[in-house]
Amino acid sequence: MTPSPNPTILRAAVSGEGRLLSADPPLLDLQREAGGDLGTALAVPQLAAVVRSTQRLGAPISRPVVAAAERGLIDMWVRARPEAGGIALAVIDWHERAAAPDPAEMHRREADLAALAEGWTWQIDVDMRFELAAGGNGPQGMLPASAPAPGSRFSAYFDLRADDDGDMPLLRALAQRRAFRNQIAAQASDPGRLFRLSGFPLFDLAGQLIGYRGSAFPMDHMVLAPLAQDSMVTLYPAEFGKRLDRSLRQPLGRIIANADTISAQMEGPLRADYAGYANDIASAGRHLMALVDDLADLQAIDRPDFTVIPEDIDLADLGRRAAGLLRVKALDRQILIVPPAEEARAPATGEFRRVLQILVNLVGNAIRYSPEGSMVRIVTEQARGEARIMVIDKGPGIAVADRERIFEKFERLGRDDAGGSGLGLYISRRLARAMGGDIDIGGAPGEGARFILTLPAAG
Repeated sequence: MTPSPNPTILRAAVSGEGRLLSADPPLLDLQREAGGDLGTALAVPQLAAVVRSTQRLGAPISRPVVAAAERGLIDMWVRARPEAGGIALAVIDWHERAAAPDPAEMHRREADLAALAEGWTWQIDVDMRFELAAGGNGPQGMLPASAPAPGSRFSAYFDLRADDDGDMPLLRALAQRRAFRNQIAAQASDPGRLFRLSGFPLFDLAGQLIGYRGSAFPMDHMVLAPLAQDSMVTLYPAEFGKRLDRSLRQPLGRIIANADTISAQMEGPLRADYAGYANDIASAGRHLMALVDDLADLQAIDRPDFTVIPEDIDLADLGRRAAGLLRVKALDRQILIVPPAEEARAPATGEFRRVLQILVNLVGNAIRYSPEGSMVRIVTEQARGEARIMVIDKGPGIAVADRERIFEKFERLGRDDAGGSGLGLYISRRLARAMGGDIDIGGAPGEGARFILTLPAAG
C-alpha cells in the first residue's frame, strides 16, 4: 500500500463514559472495523488509551498513534483535550502504510537515522556474533574486502583498544545497555587498520536487549578540512568531548528517562500537577542534552584537525530527508513543510551526514520561528558550478544589519525562548565552509527568512 497522507484535520467527540458521540468518516470507519459504532464505547484501543490518559490527567495530550486497520497500518498524530464533560479528538495527520514493511522505505529510514553515524554498518546479537555487515554512504561506507561473516564473533574481527584513561566505551555501554561512540578498534587480521566504532542497543517489544547496531569508520579515510589562514581557531583539550559525555550526557539521559516514566505514569497513578512537573523536567533535560551536543560539535569543528569526508550527494534528496525527519515537529505547530519535488536533483560535493545536520538545523529553526499555520519551503537550484538549497519561511525575517551577527557563537538576536543554544548557525556555517561552501541569508525583512546553503556542484 502506498502511503496516503491526508492533510485534513479529522475530528471526533467522546463522552465522559468513553462512548463515541461523533466522528469524521475515516475515524468512524476505523471504529466500525474495530467492532464499534456511534454511541458505543470507543473500540480502537490506541485512541481509547489516549482518551483515558486525557481523562486521568485532566489536561490536553498530543502524541503519535499507530492503529491497525484491515488495509494496513495507520500512523496518526492525535490531540485530545477535555471539553464539555467529554474528550475532543483531533487527528492532524493520517498516514496509511502496508502492514508488511516496505524494504525501500525501511532502508531510507535507517539511512536517515544513521545519517549522523559514519562508515559501514554492522549488527550483532547478545552473544556478540555478527548478524549483518553492510555498506554505507560515500567512500568511508565501503565494506572491507574481508568483511565479517554472519555468525562470526565480534571479538574475532575487531580488537578493541582502550583510550588514554584505560576505558573501552563499547564495554561500558554493554554493561549499561546504552549507546556508545568513539571506540577505537583494530582489524584483528590487519592490526595496522584502525576503525572508530559507534553503536546503539536494540530491544524487543518486551524491553529485552537483543543486540547492538552500529557503524565502523575506517580512520584511514579521514582528511583535513580546509581552514582559512587568518581564522582564529579556538582550541579545546582533547578530553573535552569525553568529559562532556561522562559528566553530562549520561546523567542527563537517566534524568530524561526517569522523568518520562513518571510523566507517563508507567509506575502507577500520579497527581496531574506532579505529572506536569515531570514533563517539564524531561523537556528541560532534552534542552540541556541538545546544548551538550552543540558543545561537543563546537569542540570538534574548532579543532585544527577537524575532518570532513568529501562525497557525491544530492541536495534535493537531503532536503526531502530533512523534511521527513521534522515532519511531526512541524505538524505539531500546524506548519506545512514543502520539500523539493521527487524528481528534483541537485548534485553537489559534501559530507552526507554533515549536510543533513545543517539542513535539519535550518529547517528546525524555520519551524521554531514561523507563525502557526504557515509554510516552510525547501528549494534547490544550480548555477555557475555551485549547488544551492534554500530554506524559506514566513517568519519575521532577519534585518540586513544582523545577517552576519546571527552566525556568531551564542548569538540569538535577543530571543528569550528556550528553543536553542545560539550555536546551531555558527556550527552550520563552519561545517559548510569546511566542505568548500557557505551559508548566506536572503529575503526582505518582515517577509520571512531565506537561508541559502551553497556547496560545490558534483562533477
